[in-house]
Amino acid sequence: MADLRELLLRTPRLTLAVAESVTCGRVQARIGEVPGASDYFLGGLTAYTLDQKVRHLGVERALAAAVDGVSAEVAVQMARGVAALFGADVGLATTGYAEPLPGRGVTQAHAFWALAMRGVDNTWTVRTGRVACPGLGRVAAQEAIATAALAELLALLRATRG
Repeated sequence: MADLRELLLRTPRLTLAVAESVTCGRVQARIGEVPGASDYFLGGLTAYTLDQKVRHLGVERALAAAVDGVSAEVAVQMARGVAALFGADVGLATTGYAEPLPGRGVTQAHAFWALAMRGVDNTWTVRTGRVACPGLGRVAAQEAIATAALAELLALLRATRG
């Protein structure tokens, strides 16, 4: 994670904000563990319910309701929404299921992550992905999802600022 600080503080400096659902603050906690995080980390939001994703992050209610708040597109809207909310250059978001929910047709823990990075011309570079967590319990799945999302953040920064 020390690379995160170096990559974000290269010229031009970038700032970061995080929106979490399934990971419940784990991504933010890991970012905050890095000395000097306040130089680039503007903050984050855990929006666990559909209403909070809509209210605070600008997620489209109809889209999110149709997928129970869990899809790549919802994650993208969360990432862009948190970047706008905090005025950050980069938004990172996670949304998913930390455990199976047979009543909803969810057979294993899984999540989507999204990264939205604002370019100098105000266009967005967006990346998304899915993390499957077969056989993992709730906390282990949340940790695996947080790890995957942060790895993707580092990969994006290395590719664009390397």
